[in-house]
Amino acid sequence: MFESAEIGHSMGKKAYREAEKALRQALLDAQFALLEKKHHAVVVLVNGVDGAGKGETVNQFNEWMDPRHIRTEAFASLTAAEHESMQGHPEMWRFWQVLPPKGHIGIMFGNWYTDPIVQHANGVDKKSRFKARLEDIRAFERMLTSEGVMLVKLWFHMSKENVEKRLKELSKSPKTSWRVTDADRNRLTNYDVLSTTSAAALRMTSTGEAPWLVIDGSDANYRAITAGQYLLNCLQRASTEDTPQHSHAAPQPPAPLDGRSLLANQDYTRKLERNEYEDKLEGLQGRLNKLLRSPTVKKRSLVLVFEGMDAAGKGSTIRRITQAMDARHYRVIPVAAPNEAERDQPYLWRFWRYLPKWQHTVIFDRSWYGRVLVERVEGFCTEQAWTRAYDEINAFEEQQTEAGAVVVKFWLAITPEQQLARFEARKNTPYKAYKITAEDWRNRDKWPQYARAVDDMIDRTSTELAPWHIVASDDKMWSRIEVLRVLCERLEAIGD
Repeated sequence: MFESAEIGHSMGKKAYREAEKALRQALLDAQFALLEKKHHAVVVLVNGVDGAGKGETVNQFNEWMDPRHIRTEAFASLTAAEHESMQGHPEMWRFWQVLPPKGHIGIMFGNWYTDPIVQHANGVDKKSRFKARLEDIRAFERMLTSEGVMLVKLWFHMSKENVEKRLKELSKSPKTSWRVTDADRNRLTNYDVLSTTSAAALRMTSTGEAPWLVIDGSDANYRAITAGQYLLNCLQRASTEDTPQHSHAAPQPPAPLDGRSLLANQDYTRKLERNEYEDKLEGLQGRLNKLLRSPTVKKRSLVLVFEGMDAAGKGSTIRRITQAMDARHYRVIPVAAPNEAERDQPYLWRFWRYLPKWQHTVIFDRSWYGRVLVERVEGFCTEQAWTRAYDEINAFEEQQTEAGAVVVKFWLAITPEQQLARFEARKNTPYKAYKITAEDWRNRDKWPQYARAVDDMIDRTSTELAPWHIVASDDKMWSRIEVLRVLCERLEAIGD
């Protein structure tokens, strides 16, 4: 869930000063329009990694806007004494008391996500209790949005390396060393557990009507303008809505301000020579075959998902995998546009049918992600349909893993230049010409829209249960070996 927030977003001082000047005026205008029309209340939830700029951002919001019409509240995980002081009130009671009226903004630092995440990460709440609390939060947020509350959910993230670097820099100077506490050091020690728990919370609560925006907190300028611009978008939408009695969704997370993306951040120069490729291929295919015959894997099913731009090498990669498999135990499902019968069913129906039983594998050559890729970009479904699909897909994959499936997802990434070269090669090779269509050429014109959709898809559906593996595939030999290596490691990591 945090992939895009770890690629090093930044904004220079000059660009920041120019953006801040325009943003401050726009925020004030939007705030007063909200106050005048009183269609919606706006609740800003601020959560994330300690040290990633949550407090600084809250201070900036209050500086940039009129604080007389903003109520800022800070919450932490409840202590045993605080639980006792609730005197029988529901755990959400303390949040109910500070919800802003229509026309106003409430900023909740910590809020109803803090306690469930902390308690589960610390082992106090078991998984069932954690999931139940998050489901209660989902129901609460559905009620709020249905009643005209705009939920702005901001998660400020920093990689473990950046957190460690920040603490070291603060500790070096006598002027700042006091900022580093034992609690900070303990959180760094427990970073992996907290990160996994947080990712699960975001997966289960980033919905179509109330999505999370994950912000890279390592650069103060980028962080501030990203958060401020998204809040502005939310305020503008809330102040122009004329039907306050209807459910109102927050805007979807925007593209990164600095233009950096997950796909563009890949290393496309890696390659293998033919001899090295053949040696590695034979060894990995043998390793995979042995794993598939192991007692542990036989108790599971395997679902492989391959997505990628046209000509990324999905078919040839799948063939290298199936060469290591028993033909009686696998099936490849090539996914095209839905037929009439499939369009009469929920969009996941045509995938439900093919899920494998134990000891079997199904390989999807394209998949249910078409809803948030081609259907989104080409307008084959409504915005409401594709925005809610992230949550539905995460739930679908969670159901598979809970039933014993291992879900392994690959995005084969290529550059536009490499795609063009492969298109030309297909066009000029008689036995490959059928692979290239007019639609493939037309889709190249929409490369930026597809690239944006891919980044959103990975950010919203790369979960602790079914993470995405992005494989730079300009060199097919390197790509095939990387896919086989990742697949073997995923199977080796299966517990009894």
